[in-house]
Amino acid sequence: MSAPATTTTTRLDALLITGALLGANAASYVLTIAAARALAPAIFGELSALLALVVIGVVPAMSLQTVAALRVTSLGPRPLFGLGLSVSAGMTVLTLALVPLLAGLLHLDGPWPVVWLALSLAPLTVLGVLHGLLQGTHRFGALALLVSLEGLGKVGGGVIGLWLSPSSTSVLAGTAIGSFLVVLTGWRLCGGPRPARPAGGAEVMHASQAMLALVLLVNLDLVLARHQLAAQAGGYAVGAVVTKIAYWLPQAVGVLVLPRMADADDRRRMLPKALAVCAGLDVFVIAGCALFGPLGVSLIGGSNYHGDAIPLWQFALMGSCLALVQLLLFSRIASGDRRSTVAVWIAVAAEVALITLWLNDSVGQVVTGALLATAGLVIAGTVIEARGTKRA
Repeated sequence: MSAPATTTTTRLDALLITGALLGANAASYVLTIAAARALAPAIFGELSALLALVVIGVVPAMSLQTVAALRVTSLGPRPLFGLGLSVSAGMTVLTLALVPLLAGLLHLDGPWPVVWLALSLAPLTVLGVLHGLLQGTHRFGALALLVSLEGLGKVGGGVIGLWLSPSSTSVLAGTAIGSFLVVLTGWRLCGGPRPARPAGGAEVMHASQAMLALVLLVNLDLVLARHQLAAQAGGYAVGAVVTKIAYWLPQAVGVLVLPRMADADDRRRMLPKALAVCAGLDVFVIAGCALFGPLGVSLIGGSNYHGDAIPLWQFALMGSCLALVQLLLFSRIASGDRRSTVAVWIAVAAEVALITLWLNDSVGQVVTGALLATAGLVIAGTVIEARGTKRA
């Protein structure tokens, strides 16, 4: 009788995590749409650039979550919370030191947008370790609540800031304040751990390299398309929406299985099943795009892109490959194997070379270049995983 209960609980956890992740991502789009309508084009461009820096700045938070989820049972929450506070302080100081450089690079009128960017990274980094503590102790209901509150705090704070003053400074100030409030709630959800001497720093450094490479791989094709295609870049951006859908759809699978990857036997049993579930979920997206591609283009991009040659199924397949890459990367991080990190960086370089030197005349060619690099990484990651399993 226990097995059905376990299955039911797992399904409920998956639904809660999926709903929370979808809600948080949808909330981010709400902020983007609100800012696009409320801000002058030049200011909106400024805010978009700053938010792109946030995506890079939260890489340590992603690494902290991964390491905390894997090591909380062996290290305990207090050293990991201490590590989270230390990394948060370091990120804040580093970003503040870069204020003059970033303000000049982005052609800002003053330093305050970057100052508030630094202050927003502080709570977001701490939230990373809080997510990991809940994830590693299998408190997925509380994790779903925290993810939802994080989306509400960041977006709600940003929207309030936008309402008070239509500027990037106000948006980032609201985001920072809202995120600080969420940290207090998350700390209580985790049982109010007091920080102890940090542990796991070397693993966080390794995970940060891997996560940074993955973040680049997920977003690099859009940048390359903008550079190579110019007028057709809008069509590529329409297809990239499908890539993100296919990438994010199975995210709950990684959240649920990552803590179990800390044990080598569990990892060997769970990874093939997790990969199969991810691929199975994305099959529907790929098939739908293959059958109803033109309709999908019209629904996402509107009449401006009707009739454009945008191979949505290739974008969907690339998103599915990225989801598989993430699971394979989690497994190798859990085992301490650094070959997978090198493989991701090689894939980044391969994508740049393919698109810059050869595949750059159309939307189809650029997505083919990105897909070749990503699919090759899936194959390489599978080989690395198989050899690592045999060696263990």
